[in-house]
Amino acid sequence: MKTIKSLYIVDDDKIYHFLFKNLLKQNGIDVETTFFCNGLDAIEFIRKSKDEVEMPDLILLDVNMPIMNGWQFLEEYEKLVSGFVKKPVIYMISSSNNEVDIIKSKDFEGIVKDYYLKPICREDLEKMFVLEEV
Repeated sequence: MKTIKSLYIVDDDKIYHFLFKNLLKQNGIDVETTFFCNGLDAIEFIRKSKDEVEMPDLILLDVNMPIMNGWQFLEEYEKLVSGFVKKPVIYMISSSNNEVDIIKSKDFEGIVKDYYLKPICREDLEKMFVLEEV
């Protein structure tokens, strides 16, 4: 089993950031967390720092965001990821239970591991934070 040490949360909802931090704390999950409010900020950070900064173990990606949404992020990320030594596990997180979104997440097979609905609960966290060794 692999321990999650670092995490990027790409989501425009500041309340969700706050609630997620509390959920981690309540469940005794100590992880270095970096928050981005849209996909573009996250992609630019990854693009700039991919050589100096180790990629996170996990990325939680919202679907609906301004500037660059989750799908646009994934399209850009797909272009970058081939050069990465460490490839983060990505989970799509959304308040949309739209079947189209859930199916679309499967188009990114090998990049997106699963699709979770907000609000994230303890059981979801346990699934996300228990990674099998690759």
